[in-house]
Amino acid sequence: MTETPADAAATTERQADKVTPQFEAEIDEIVTHYPVSKRSASLPLLHYWQNHFGFVDDSGIEWIAAKLGLQPINIYELVTFYPWFRREAAGKTIIRVCRTLACAMAGGYEVRDQFCKATGIDPHHHHHGFGIAPPTSADGKFSVEFVECLASCGSAPVALINDTLHENISPEAVPGIVEKLK
Repeated sequence: MTETPADAAATTERQADKVTPQFEAEIDEIVTHYPVSKRSASLPLLHYWQNHFGFVDDSGIEWIAAKLGLQPINIYELVTFYPWFRREAAGKTIIRVCRTLACAMAGGYEVRDQFCKATGIDPHHHHHGFGIAPPTSADGKFSVEFVECLASCGSAPVALINDTLHENISPEAVPGIVEKLK
């Protein structure tokens, strides 16, 4: 992927420096749902942070740890253990194709290959999460990755595109789906 000037600037700016009073108030409200142990708020805060900033940088790990009275390693180990979290920016539209048995048997691999082809991503680039951004189109608009079960086996193959579940996807339907996302 070719780095744009905006990408270069984003990699040098600290996300924690962009925390607004409103964002911090929303974080504080989330923490109130975990009165017994603030540590229990770690995953919800990481999801909230990533949804807001697109990924979790070092400053985000440090900021969340400080907010919860934890050591940064306690947050870092979550970000690097769970494949849903990223330490790098992904595309603006993230296409997650289910690869488990029902979807694989129904054509999930072909659907993923077609999503890659339609977005200009090398279908041979394998991605396994754990902090690394999924393969992303050169224009930064799309990322395509395999994920484990999306809990819709009866309507396989399926893909989660940002927050919208698409079911019964045929490989032939993929170019039309991508065109609507542009």
